[in-house]
Amino acid sequence: MENIEKLITQDKYKHIFDMAKKAGDLGLKEGLKVYIVGGVVRDLLLGRDVQDLDLMVEGDGIYFAKKLADNIGVRKIVPFKKFGTALIPHRDFQIEVASSRSESYENDSRSPKKVVFTSLEEDLKRRDFTINAMAMDTHPENFGKIYDPFNGQDDLSNGLLKTPLDPKKTFSDDPLRMMRAAYFSSKLNFKLDSDCRAAIKDSSKRISIVSWERIRDELIKTLSTAKPSIGLVIMQKTGLLETVFPEIDVMYDMDQSPEWHHKDIFAHTLQVVDNAAKLTNKMEIRFAALVHDIAKPTTRKIDPVKGYTFHGHDAIGERMLHKVAKRLRLSNQLASYIKKLTLLHLRPIAIAKSEVSDSAVRRLMVAAGEEIEDLMTLCRADITTKNPSRVKRYLKNFDLVEEKMKTVMDKDSAKKFQSPIRGKEIMKIFKIKEGKPVGELKKSVEEAILEGVIENTYDAAKQFLIDKKLS
Repeated sequence: MENIEKLITQDKYKHIFDMAKKAGDLGLKEGLKVYIVGGVVRDLLLGRDVQDLDLMVEGDGIYFAKKLADNIGVRKIVPFKKFGTALIPHRDFQIEVASSRSESYENDSRSPKKVVFTSLEEDLKRRDFTINAMAMDTHPENFGKIYDPFNGQDDLSNGLLKTPLDPKKTFSDDPLRMMRAAYFSSKLNFKLDSDCRAAIKDSSKRISIVSWERIRDELIKTLSTAKPSIGLVIMQKTGLLETVFPEIDVMYDMDQSPEWHHKDIFAHTLQVVDNAAKLTNKMEIRFAALVHDIAKPTTRKIDPVKGYTFHGHDAIGERMLHKVAKRLRLSNQLASYIKKLTLLHLRPIAIAKSEVSDSAVRRLMVAAGEEIEDLMTLCRADITTKNPSRVKRYLKNFDLVEEKMKTVMDKDSAKKFQSPIRGKEIMKIFKIKEGKPVGELKKSVEEAILEGVIENTYDAAKQFLIDKKLS
């Protein structure tokens, strides 16, 4: 087996190297075999950054975790007795210690019904993919030695994602692994083995036994990769997306007019997500890119002159996301964010295609508030035409809109915009009681400011109302 001691001694892995040495020395003292396992070994071999450390012990993992925690000055561990695992919350990075084990499952649950503590190789068998089924010895005499019973190194070299055992069993035991197949394919830009792809197709409906929180987390992880479309295509082609995100799945093979976009709505959506991934690391923008056209299938009609139309898909999409956010257990913050960007995503495009007026820009900035820059990023990502002259023209128009934003008003004042005159003063000026007319008058002040009729000052607003009363 290959020895990777030279790899782990690189400066960027110093935290892993130092802790692995301590774990190996402690294992020798306690008479226990201790290994680095899973994604840590994979990422060491790929030269990728490694944040946390996963250790496996042939023996009592919780006992070893307590000893290691004492050794490095961590007072408390977080044990999970059923699985023989424990977390050591180190101040710089997290350490997970697990007992080597095998598991068996009930048909209607991804939680193991039986956990048996066993050998290194038996433990590696239960891993999701061969590239995650490798271990590195920490014993002082064998430090750096790789155990790779399922040829994970070959699959790493070939850019191939496959399971250690029969993929049907692997995915049936834990259906979330099907989502992880999509995630790892996107993260590593690996090809999914054909047997794995076929097995996911056969087992895709079993994803329904997985909690929505876990599905959401894997979807978000996929969106956070460099090229999310790889995983999203796998989800669609294997039938996963039909259960996980039917509103996106239905876009597949659905035509649209090609002025700004791909003719296929699903292909366009994937391109927008990938464009967003190139423009920003912010996952929330990528999520908004995924859902910004969510109502197009619902609103699609054919106009004899214009071709396909999607009137109101921005507002209807915003309403559809109430249900989506609830199903996917999205945080209130993320739900509000994607609804807002979906509702507003056509506004900058409309402004960019016409003469940019001060009032239109003011309204856009007030509506978008803190998300104005993110909205403009989404709109740039939304350009998927293959015509380079169109791309240049559209981007130039967006540049003009952003320039206008800088000159029309200070962004902070736009975000905090509100009528400078309060309801009590309006009631005093017009000698009216609290009620709907007060709100209408207040709104008329705000409209006058947005249209540039008056300045955003108390004196200008008061004079505007006095003139309105006298007219």
